[in-house]
Amino acid sequence: MNIQSIIFRKMKAPPLTAEEELRKKEDYYLSSQWALMGKKFKKHTLARVSLVVLALFALCAVFSEFLSPYLTTEYLRNYTNCPPSRLHWVDTEGQFHLRPFVYALKSERDPVTNRKIFVEDTTRSAGIRWFVKGDTYKFWHLFEAERHLFGTGDPDIPVFLLGSDRLGRDLLTLIIYGSRISLSLGLIGVILSIFLGILIGGVSGLVGGMVDVVIQRVIEVIRSFPTIPLWMALSAAIPPNLPPLRVYFLITIILSFIGWTGIARRVRSKFIAMREEDYVMAAKVSGAGMMRIIFGHLVPGFLSYLIVELTLAIPNMILGETSLSFLGLGLRDPVVSWGVLLKDAQRIQNIALYPWLLWPLVAVVVTVLAFNFLGDGFRDAADPYK
Repeated sequence: MNIQSIIFRKMKAPPLTAEEELRKKEDYYLSSQWALMGKKFKKHTLARVSLVVLALFALCAVFSEFLSPYLTTEYLRNYTNCPPSRLHWVDTEGQFHLRPFVYALKSERDPVTNRKIFVEDTTRSAGIRWFVKGDTYKFWHLFEAERHLFGTGDPDIPVFLLGSDRLGRDLLTLIIYGSRISLSLGLIGVILSIFLGILIGGVSGLVGGMVDVVIQRVIEVIRSFPTIPLWMALSAAIPPNLPPLRVYFLITIILSFIGWTGIARRVRSKFIAMREEDYVMAAKVSGAGMMRIIFGHLVPGFLSYLIVELTLAIPNMILGETSLSFLGLGLRDPVVSWGVLLKDAQRIQNIALYPWLLWPLVAVVVTVLAFNFLGDGFRDAADPYK
């Protein structure tokens, strides 16, 4: 017997006794479905990591004013298209600093292309500090505050961790504020789509007959249109002079108008399989209305499936808003969303000269992947008996 086999045997857990094995089986079969889902979800590493990532994005959306070093209305005209700031711990004299710092920036002209570039002025520097005083903001329109999570505290020495845009606005600030619009629009749009899908698909599956035929034909007509041209046609109907808040809700309705058809089809098939169950027939005999049967008896029967559908549909909503805003047909300035920020990346010249303008795309990709991984985890956990 070699040394590896001896170590492996010592590392193996001792076998369970008959009583422990019986208790383990009883705990498994007596656990509720939600408890089994939770146990299986914990084994999905990517889903748990994605949940943490989405929680961080949600915190950014809720505390945008505090987490961002500047405001979206703060235009630093002298720092347009500024590259990301370099953090230093060692100064020009070789002295190490515990607190990271940035040097002041000065603009010069490239001797070859004559393009404006920024170089560090090593004679002036400012340390990165926590909870610094900055521009006053109104947190969720409730109370005024002036503390920001970090910054230099020196208005003459700004810090752009992700660079600045063509108007001199801090790109990190814009991405943090954009998470509030992009994430909330996707969540509200999906909730509205699922409500319409459950209602229309439930009526189609429960009633059947001519009602089912008409609803299915309408769904087929809507799904036959190409998605992007249909979005463009509906968005073009929005007057350009509407206030941003109203445009926000109209874009949400447009995305929901497209997204409910697939959910309605799947809900219809579920309801057709469940409408002959004893508890459904008992509800009909007792005089329960259709809305009560749908939302009170049938929906709880596949609630885990709807949670999976919710997590997998949100990325499509986010991509839809990003596509519309990128094409100039969705949200517009001064509204800040990830799609609006990507409008500056339409020109190849901007990408070649200012590649940091693609940082909003990274936020979109990470969010979409996180929702997809989370949906995969919920989908695996939704059938805990496998």
